[in-house]
Amino acid sequence: MYAIPSRGSCIKLGERKISIERSLAKMMALEQIKVIDLSTSGPGNFATMYLGDLGAEVILVAPPPTSSVRASASSYAKGQYSDSYGWSMANALKVLHESLNRNKKSMTLNLKTPEGRDIFCELAKKSDVIVDGFRPGVTKRLGIDYETIREINPRIIYCSMSGYGYDGPYRDLPGHDINFTSLAGGLDMVGEKGGPPSIPMNVFADWSTALHAIIGILTSLAARQSTGRGQFIEVTYLESVLSMLNPFHYDYLNHGTIYRRGENFYNGVNPFYNVYETKDGKYFTIGCNEPGFWENLCRTLGREDFIPHQFTQGEKKQEIITWLKETFLTRTRDEWFDFLEDKNIPIGKVYSSDEVFTDPHICSRGIVVELDHPKGGKIKHIGIPFKLSDTPGRVRSVAPEIGQHTQSIITEMLNYTKEDLAKFQEQQVI
Repeated sequence: MYAIPSRGSCIKLGERKISIERSLAKMMALEQIKVIDLSTSGPGNFATMYLGDLGAEVILVAPPPTSSVRASASSYAKGQYSDSYGWSMANALKVLHESLNRNKKSMTLNLKTPEGRDIFCELAKKSDVIVDGFRPGVTKRLGIDYETIREINPRIIYCSMSGYGYDGPYRDLPGHDINFTSLAGGLDMVGEKGGPPSIPMNVFADWSTALHAIIGILTSLAARQSTGRGQFIEVTYLESVLSMLNPFHYDYLNHGTIYRRGENFYNGVNPFYNVYETKDGKYFTIGCNEPGFWENLCRTLGREDFIPHQFTQGEKKQEIITWLKETFLTRTRDEWFDFLEDKNIPIGKVYSSDEVFTDPHICSRGIVVELDHPKGGKIKHIGIPFKLSDTPGRVRSVAPEIGQHTQSIITEMLNYTKEDLAKFQEQQVI
């Protein structure tokens, strides 16, 4: 069931609720597309989640309970990895699974067995897209690589997400978001001047790679309309971060400019684009890049003398920064917002998570959706951030339990018999 949250958790206004309910009757853009998700981490699941939101049938393939991968996950679940704050890897894995695997089916499959590979190939014959997050060479060893699959399904679109790609000195190097972001130069730009790099909470490499994978998949689906053929898509975490830093690296490559922490336009060096503490110990942002916005701020604050000095350096810039810091400490964060909201000035409150979903604008946009969980209760999700007028996506179901749909996929979609199913279970293929 697709529902709207209560007002306390970001209710949609009446008009948009009616609009969303009407959209439920519309066709979704990817309803005819079948996707196999082999991802073992969040980024691949993030990419296929949006394909599922747009109507694709997504099958999440996971190792059966007896596999080494599942055994490792079980260790996490038993709380063997936790810190003094009570955080555990089990909780992280649970949150990732529940938040990124909505609108999907799940089956278990041991790809290291001949029977498991055969089942996978039968599934691939009926599918349009495969997404994997293995290191280069793994799918080849398993016998489910693109070259193998395209022989049985020339229309397959095979997207591989890896840290560094299929060639180069770092091909086999393991890594996580912090490693890719640091190597791409992104981590060095984040933080205060003179201080150490700050780790971005938004896992920069992971989510940018997922979005690039989606672009590659949708582009390949469009190309297949003309060529009739699928293709291989290679997306790397390192190159995704590099591409997201395009303007800054362009400036370096062509003009020698190095963007250091707290020393450049976008990371806190200017008084007109910065974060300021307020009277209540909270924080407030201004983003007056354009001279017109800067002029509006200066006039509103009664400092017209600052208008010509937006880009002035040296002592004058420090004077402006010091004055703004002292001025913003005279009111609370919310008082500043109320005072400046109608002055045509780019402003924002620095929110914590518990504040985000009480904001009136965020509530009015209906980005939070609520689902009925089959085991009882309500589950809230961040909905689809893009709104299509004719083929809107929908958040239709919560994340499945691992292996929840194995039996139906094996017997109904792939037409194996119940005897086959029993044999696969006995042999620990599924």
